Amino acid sequence: MALSHLYLIFVFLVLPYKAISTSHSHTNGLKSLHFSLFQQETINKTGYIIVNGVAGPGVTQTTTPFGTLFVFQDPLTITPNFTSQVVGTAEGTSITSGLDGLQSISIAKLTLNMKRHKGSISVVGGTHNIKPSDHPIVGGTGDFLFVQGYLTSSPVNLTGLTVTYRIEFHLFWPPYANFR
Repeated sequence: MALSHLYLIFVFLVLPYKAISTSHSHTNGLKSLHFSLFQQETINKTGYIIVNGVAGPGVTQTTTPFGTLFVFQDPLTITPNFTSQVVGTAEGTSITSGLDGLQSISIAKLTLNMKRHKGSISVVGGTHNIKPSDHPIVGGTGDFLFVQGYLTSSPVNLTGLTVTYRIEFHLFWPPYANFR
């Protein structure tokens, strides 16, 4: 299945299999935050094909036909284990844009409810289903208001009914951002 859903969408810089955050100021005055979470996507439970594609490979855990419209509302967990603590939700859509069935254009909102950070991060970009993909951040709410940066989504486990992606967050706030 083209689970190119911001594999998330994107979060793999810190210690593998642990959600760790660090925050520091750069000399240019930008506050930054880097951490990883894991997106858990289960076909026909948290991710669904809405429109079947027209050409290319069939539906598998990593491919969908060209033009397939896929929607998802996946839990974000602290570890790669799907029974791990849920600290957010990744919801969005992707359209298979590669004739090989492995690439898509993805749009997602990641809503986070962690100890010191609550709000949402919006991302958009191209996703490769079996390779790491970077997604630019296009907006945020709550503690992520004015956030800039990118997410890296990397596959961790692409077998079975539930597939897992590590999402690495690379967040930066400009000096004018109002912190609570």
